[in-house]
Amino acid sequence: MRSAGDGENNVRPRSRGLTRDALRVLEGKWKIVIICQLFGAKVPLRFSQLEKRVEGVNQKMLIQQLKELEKDGIVTRTVYPQVPPRVEYALSEMGIALGPSMAELIDWAFMRRDQRNGTPQDPA
Repeated sequence: MRSAGDGENNVRPRSRGLTRDALRVLEGKWKIVIICQLFGAKVPLRFSQLEKRVEGVNQKMLIQQLKELEKDGIVTRTVYPQVPPRVEYALSEMGIALGPSMAELIDWAFMRRDQRNGTPQDPA
C-alpha cells in the first residue's frame, strides 16, 4: 500500500490512467450521494424515492446523473411494463463492488470533520 508521502513518480503510468477513469465515473456533485443512497436502501428504489432521498437535487440533474451511472455500469435501471410505468434503480455488481471504498470515504469524511472541529477521535 502506498503512503501519502509516495511521490507521483512512484505510480505506474497505467495506474494513473485507471485512477483518472475511475474518478471520472464518480465525478459530479450528486453521483456519490446517489450511490450512498442506493447502498443505504439495500433494495431497488423508484425514481421518486431516490429523488426524496437525494435532498437538493433537481429532477433534470438526477435523471442525468442516473443515466451516466447506468452508462458506466454502476447502476441498473429496470422498467416494468405496467401503467403507469414503474422504473427502479439499483446498484449493479460493479456498483456493489464500490462498497468498501465508499465506507472508507465516509470514515475519512468523519475523520476530516472531527479534525476540523477539534473533536477527539475514537480510539481504535
